[in-house]
Amino acid sequence: MPDSVLAIEGVAKSFGANQVLANVGFSISKGEIVGLLGPNGCGKSTLLNLISGVFPADAGILAFQGENMTGQSMDQIARRGLVRTFQLPSMPRRMTVAELLHGAAARGAGFGSLFRRDASEMAEIDGLLDELALSHVRHLPAASLSGGQKKLLSIALALRASPRMICLDEPTAGVHPNLRHHMVGLLRRINASGITLLIVEHDMHFIRELCSRCVVMDRGAVIADCKPSELTSNEQVVEAYLGNARQKRAMA
Repeated sequence: MPDSVLAIEGVAKSFGANQVLANVGFSISKGEIVGLLGPNGCGKSTLLNLISGVFPADAGILAFQGENMTGQSMDQIARRGLVRTFQLPSMPRRMTVAELLHGAAARGAGFGSLFRRDASEMAEIDGLLDELALSHVRHLPAASLSGGQKKLLSIALALRASPRMICLDEPTAGVHPNLRHHMVGLLRRINASGITLLIVEHDMHFIRELCSRCVVMDRGAVIADCKPSELTSNEQVVEAYLGNARQKRAMA
């Protein structure tokens, strides 16, 4: 696909005798918001770990912006513009929110840059904190934030890397409904700025609000690639992900 940002072909991964992924393949175009769905244990998190370089694939090709990134480290992939968040983000106890955001950009720019804070950088950090409704916690230790605030901070850290694509691992899990509504608007604005999004998520209502397309996995393979509105009419998806007729009606 000419405008493909991420292309996955024939990807497989096993842990010992347990094959978690088998011949997985799909692509994501520039500017898309794609939901990656499936029941627990279907391979979503493993695939996200392969895409982001947490560990390597056993077979297949992972290409970002037309270049093969198979086998590259997480840092190498991030420097190319593909970054991710984690379902349970871990934050340092001895750094404030603002210090952590400053350090995120200084990383890789030389030791001395950790101590240089020019006006433009501080304005960027202030803007991020305002956008993510975190200004009131800027001087608190990052580890002291609530679970939802940590997820917002992890998005801010991803944005500090000037990404072309962000992969988000269950951004609404454990998040208060009011914050969830804010996150929908935030991710739409991030996408409107030109950043492609891949979102691993269980909240179907969140996916319907945000995504134009869904890739559904089951037992380590892709079983559907469709619009969110088509999920409940796909019998494979209903059986694998929604479970039964009662759940199907609830998600309609």
